[in-house]
Amino acid sequence: MNKYLIGVDEVGRGPVAGPVAVGVVAYEIKEEDFLKEKLLGARDSKKMTEKKREDVFKKISELKNNNKVFAKVSFVSAKDIDKIGIVPSIQKAMNYAMKNIFKEIEVKNDFSNIILKLDGGLKYDEKVKNQETIIKGDDKEFSIALASIVAKVLRDKKMIELSKKHPNYFLEKHKGYGTKLHMERIEKEGLSEIHRKSFLKKFL
Repeated sequence: MNKYLIGVDEVGRGPVAGPVAVGVVAYEIKEEDFLKEKLLGARDSKKMTEKKREDVFKKISELKNNNKVFAKVSFVSAKDIDKIGIVPSIQKAMNYAMKNIFKEIEVKNDFSNIILKLDGGLKYDEKVKNQETIIKGDDKEFSIALASIVAKVLRDKKMIELSKKHPNYFLEKHKGYGTKLHMERIEKEGLSEIHRKSFLKKFL
């Protein structure tokens, strides 16, 4: 039986606009050294330049096509975040991404061949016995770093797409975070459908 390492990270907990994303990356444990060589420079996505993130993401996509890596990213919208809260939204995105990863690596009911590493305060269903939550895991664990890269790159792409529909907020620059520029635009334009109203009560 192949033994898999799965890394999980979330991106977009703090922004005031746009979705939250959870990235999940899986690979066979025996492939880790090979992957570290191929994906040199992969680390916590926040500590990488945009170009470096894009380069590593492209290589992950190539490895994915060769079934060396399995990766899924799930999103929960601002509207849903307002409905159920940010923590349940992250959990919802993670559950969906994990379900899809298990399908890819053909795991159904026996999780004994899985080692799961999660960043920060994330926890998964206890049916996966071998799981560990690691503070600043995206900086310490290769699998979590890869999950943070795929989540960050795809969330950024989504925010750039949303900026075309909502050009007055300059989402392509700040990706929905509450920067000075973003707050000034909200003051002027008001809130849009992609803003997290629960994060911006003073503008309601």
